[in-house]
Amino acid sequence: MKVVAFIGSGRKGHTYSATELFLKKLQLKGDIEYEIVPLSDYNLQICKGCSLCLNKGEELCPLRDDRDKLLEKIENADGIIFATPNYSFDVSGLMKVFLDRFGFVFHRPRYFGKVFTNIVVQGVYRGDKIVNYLNFIGKALGTNVKGSCLITREPIPEKRQKKNDEILENHSKRFYKQLIKKGLPSPSIFELMIFRLSRNGISKNLNETFKDYIYFKEKGWFESDFYYPVDLSFPKKIVGLMFDHIKM
Repeated sequence: MKVVAFIGSGRKGHTYSATELFLKKLQLKGDIEYEIVPLSDYNLQICKGCSLCLNKGEELCPLRDDRDKLLEKIENADGIIFATPNYSFDVSGLMKVFLDRFGFVFHRPRYFGKVFTNIVVQGVYRGDKIVNYLNFIGKALGTNVKGSCLITREPIPEKRQKKNDEILENHSKRFYKQLIKKGLPSPSIFELMIFRLSRNGISKNLNETFKDYIYFKEKGWFESDFYYPVDLSFPKKIVGLMFDHIKM
């Protein structure tokens, strides 16, 4: 299995070290090949907000950078890690530029079956907010989100370092179990709502001149219960039908 980790730090410091240690622990548990991708090594330009990728297709983006190289790495991976330091109480600027470059995927999710986690390295506090944000991003991409690691950086007393190691070890076990488990999870009520309301809005407000409409039609999502085949419980079927009839 292949795991790729995207590092949103401009140097090989605490975030890189924590991610590398996590991957090494993960590799000890089974047949895992991993790749560390420092985003600072790639040409990533700032999104201009032209909406061409959203409305007409990502191939029409006027920016010419390494976006597609990075997306290809996600496509070819079984497991995905986004790792970032806490800069100004949020993800690093580099990580945010990376996320903005594939905003169209949030409209047209596609990484179903891939396992996602994040590693956040903080100085003092508010890393929990970043963790929640990246978990939300993972869900929006279509991945199966499996928790996160929140690490406190220097100054690190010996006791804190041991705690960090424990966090990485325990989470590497959970992540590995999910990797080998495979399969597609049943959607939560919230995820079901997002899917039904999204397609409701697309079917009523867009047409075949819009990429979202074309994508949903090609995938058969205008008729399906969810993004992928799944047996919904009776209550979820009823709730799904309710969302279908909400006027957009």
